[in-house]
Amino acid sequence: MTISDASGPSKELLWLASVFSGIVFCKIVYTLTGIISLQSFKAYVKLSNFGKVEWNNRGFSTFHALVAASSSLYLVLFSSTFDPSSRNELLIRRSSSLSDMTLGFSIGYFLSDLAMVLWLFPALGGFEYIVHHVLSLFSIIQSLLSGQGQVYILMVLFTESTTPFVNLRWYLDNAGQKNSNLYVINGIALFLGWLVARILLFIYFFGHMFKHFDQVRSTSPFANRVLNSLIIVNNSYCEL
Repeated sequence: MTISDASGPSKELLWLASVFSGIVFCKIVYTLTGIISLQSFKAYVKLSNFGKVEWNNRGFSTFHALVAASSSLYLVLFSSTFDPSSRNELLIRRSSSLSDMTLGFSIGYFLSDLAMVLWLFPALGGFEYIVHHVLSLFSIIQSLLSGQGQVYILMVLFTESTTPFVNLRWYLDNAGQKNSNLYVINGIALFLGWLVARILLFIYFFGHMFKHFDQVRSTSPFANRVLNSLIIVNNSYCEL
């Protein structure tokens, strides 16, 4: 399947709307995080201007993680789209409106976050953040346009499920709550989440690829290289 085969006017509108919604929601959540935090958290008031920017940035980072992880979990495990027994179409070439919307929404998020990282470089993140975001964007865009490998892109997006715990730890650090019970509980949850989403998931991931290796080989060479790059970057990237 080529990019032209996978696309059409209605699909292109869905893709653009999903990307745009990702950008808009990032802006909305960024603004709401600042407003709510100003009224609810004393620690926020004491932050520097840049500290408030990072606090708000982590707000829409958490929002995207919750949306992407929950949608990916549903699509891979519970929907009929990627159920091996539900359709005759090759698993590697399957997609749906919801999977397209999920990828488009994530593209909007990565574009928004990358723009902030570049604008404030290197305060919000160093070169490794740029590499991670750029490779993620290329991989997700390639999968969305070609309709190939979406099941594996969604599995990788599920690793975003650890992000809320990472961000909560940062919030608690800056609120002077390192000795609180919540900090300890969050640390345990982060460890368990990392174990599931970064280790056990990738054992399943590679087992799934091996089982369907004939289908994986049927993707375009470029799609194959991009998918492999995304696997390496996301499994090695760590914000601990």
